[in-house]
Amino acid sequence: MKHSMGMGVDMKINVITIPEEGLSVQFSLAGGLLSGSIAEAGPDVGQVAFTLEKCDVAGSIRRYRQNLSFTGHLSTVLKTACARCLEEAQFPVKADFSYTLLPATGTGKDEVELQTEDLEIEYYEGEIIDLAPLIAEQVLLQIPMKVLCRESCRGLCPQCGTNLNRGGCDCLKDVVDPRWAVLRKIKL
Repeated sequence: MKHSMGMGVDMKINVITIPEEGLSVQFSLAGGLLSGSIAEAGPDVGQVAFTLEKCDVAGSIRRYRQNLSFTGHLSTVLKTACARCLEEAQFPVKADFSYTLLPATGTGKDEVELQTEDLEIEYYEGEIIDLAPLIAEQVLLQIPMKVLCRESCRGLCPQCGTNLNRGGCDCLKDVVDPRWAVLRKIKL
């Protein structure tokens, strides 16, 4: 059975309606909805400001009694400021993902120590599962520490702030901060 959803749709699936043969899902999630799910993850998650136009997802959900398996592939383009020159940088994000969804009652999910295999396990309550937070988590996992507009980005001049990708500047390269000038006199 195939289930397609349009862009900007609230991605909630009713567990009871998933047939035993599984459910194929294909949808485009609006960037605003996805960004909202990322913001709900907490203030320390998204330190870098970025935007997403949309996120294309294709996958399948299989049900084994109350346990679910959600596997698929996502594709999106992240737009953010380059870490070196502050110009807009676009970073394509493509990832395969796999989750095991278990009912929350009686699972012992409050245990503190996590194992490696626990990172692919999520818990749900009730009969409705929202897939948007799972997709948002996968997007966050793919974002590198530094996004560059291109590998050869030269960044900004540390003295005058000129974008060195557009041309040079007239700043002296050997200028030493006067606070560190004393260190030049040290002989080893």
